[in-house]
Amino acid sequence: MPSTKPSPRSELAPCSELAGAIRRFLRSLELADASPHTLRNYASDLNQFLDYFSPPDTSPPAPAEFDHRHIREYLGALYARQNSPRSVARKLAAIRSLLGFLIRERVIETNPARLVATPKLPKTLPRVLTAEQVNRLLDSAGREAVSRDRVIFELLYGCGLRVAELVSLNLEDFDWEERWVRVLGKGRKQRQVPFGSKAAGALEKYLEDRAGWDSPALILNRHGRRLSVRSVERIVKRYAMLFSSDPSIHPHSFRHAYATHLLGAGADLRAIQELLGHASLSTTQKYTQVSLENLMAVYDRTHPKA
Repeated sequence: MPSTKPSPRSELAPCSELAGAIRRFLRSLELADASPHTLRNYASDLNQFLDYFSPPDTSPPAPAEFDHRHIREYLGALYARQNSPRSVARKLAAIRSLLGFLIRERVIETNPARLVATPKLPKTLPRVLTAEQVNRLLDSAGREAVSRDRVIFELLYGCGLRVAELVSLNLEDFDWEERWVRVLGKGRKQRQVPFGSKAAGALEKYLEDRAGWDSPALILNRHGRRLSVRSVERIVKRYAMLFSSDPSIHPHSFRHAYATHLLGAGADLRAIQELLGHASLSTTQKYTQVSLENLMAVYDRTHPKA
């Protein structure tokens, strides 16, 4: 029976039409300036798809031989391996994108993955830190953290950045007089985000401390190279455990808090959409529901007739 376990190899197996198609697709994403994170996800998901249809001593079907039954079989195997609906939906999206690319290449005529329904995803709302929790954590980190780590927290919360956006910032992206930073978001889309006085102070101190390094990147590791996403995640986790004993806090927690606190203070939803770099307003609207839930929690806690 085909295996759904991801292959440890870093390259796709040679000598199959499907493997070649995946290579060309990934190369097209690279040429389109897809982010490294996007490329890694597509490569992982499509490599797993290839592995499933490549048991030992067997070549996978050619792309033109795939139909919706092959894809349903594969999704069923993913569910059998306890993959979550969200994970299955992502892998299905990767297959659809690959087959769409092959239609444009005129390798196939139709996209059978479009006949397969996307798994229903649970409507989960992000857990949002209160303003008091964020301020307590940032104030504690501000007293104890090194200047680089203070900048990480100030920009994650003060600008609502994704962690990949944070680590990709360069010194030239900052307008120090007007206090704007140019952010490269998903799909290589740029946006301008303001930063406040606390972030400006933390940046000034950090730039003094890293003055000896000749690098265009803003945030560096101890070797003078650009800090990685994984390193930021570890830094945030360490301070979260140290000052709040909450292992659930991660870099994206501050982006959720940024949006929810802006909305709670009366900011326009479309302005928040622009600040977050969301392509669709519906993505931003989830914070409306979060704010309503927070409001109801306050009501239930404080109103004498609740």
